[in-house]
Amino acid sequence: MPAVKELPTLAVLVVVAIGLAVVVFIDWQPGAFVIGLALLLAAGLRLTLRERQAGFLVVRSRGFDAAVLLVLGFVLIALANTIPRA
Repeated sequence: MPAVKELPTLAVLVVVAIGLAVVVFIDWQPGAFVIGLALLLAAGLRLTLRERQAGFLVVRSRGFDAAVLLVLGFVLIALANTIPRA
């Protein structure tokens, strides 16, 4: 079942697409927040799923992948929340 193997990656990509749609149609700050949440979702999926189930979320070791995704997710959320609107 190769299609089921990539469901975690597809879920993350759907949330990123929603975030990009929010950036285009509403504003960049809530869109960046949603994309940051997508990165946190990817980190959570990478931590909880086995390598066979995680699909394309597997790049390096579990700890490294999760750490990078967590840092990027929290940084993007922090930037979206701290940069003042014009």
